[in-house]
Amino acid sequence: MAKNKKINVQGLDIVIYQEKESDYISLTDIARYKDAVNTDSIIQNWMRNRNTVELLGFWETIYNPNFKPLEFEGFRKQAGLNSFVLTPKKWIETTNAIGIVSKSGRYGGTFAHKDIALEFASWISIEFKLFVIKEFQRLKEVENNRMQLEWNLQRTISKINYRIHTDAIKENLIPVAINKAQINFIYADEADLLNVALFGITAKQWREQNPTEKGNIRDEATIEQLVVLSNIESINALLISQGLAQKERLIQLNKVAIAQMKSLLLNTTIKKLK
Repeated sequence: MAKNKKINVQGLDIVIYQEKESDYISLTDIARYKDAVNTDSIIQNWMRNRNTVELLGFWETIYNPNFKPLEFEGFRKQAGLNSFVLTPKKWIETTNAIGIVSKSGRYGGTFAHKDIALEFASWISIEFKLFVIKEFQRLKEVENNRMQLEWNLQRTISKINYRIHTDAIKENLIPVAINKAQINFIYADEADLLNVALFGITAKQWREQNPTEKGNIRDEATIEQLVVLSNIESINALLISQGLAQKERLIQLNKVAIAQMKSLLLNTTIKKLK
């Protein structure tokens, strides 16, 4: 339930709260427009009216699947008789109604769904009802404007975070050009040659940098890196068959890894922007 809100109608504060995305307006506050002391009696007088009972019953029939129609018919038959008395509590407990709510506490009293509350305001005073509608609409406009502002803010933050994320990808996933020391180093294992071409380090160097990790460098690779790794494995086999020295193969494989990672990440970015 959202925090209580207020509208001020001709100097009278009227409390509104939200329940399951529906606005409930204080009947007790509206009744104060007619009598600041005997609000309960005013509400009961309104509820014993036949038109009111029908309004409450038809509203519940439309919006409340747990409403008890037989009990409603009982009240409907008695409505308008001099002996008929109906309180909010009796209506709620007997028919399992949800359109009217009794609340206790600091901002307690009798509340009703806005559809019902506005009918009560009309019964109190047509002029007063129009002022209630005006102030209620103003409140909803303020809320909608705030929600729109929050949505735009969240969208802006999302864009900023996405840019930070893509920049991080570019910085951390796209292979860097290998240095002279790496080119001149002799790799006993061809798998490490591929690791250096793509990740920039050997499997042993990765383990030294990540002592707490249980897997290996390839276990932590992204899907894009695994795709490129598979491709340069095939290319490496072709280069070996052509008799290229390890040094030359490393240079070529590194260039291919850089180009393919850029292409894959660009495609990923395009998909996210759609």
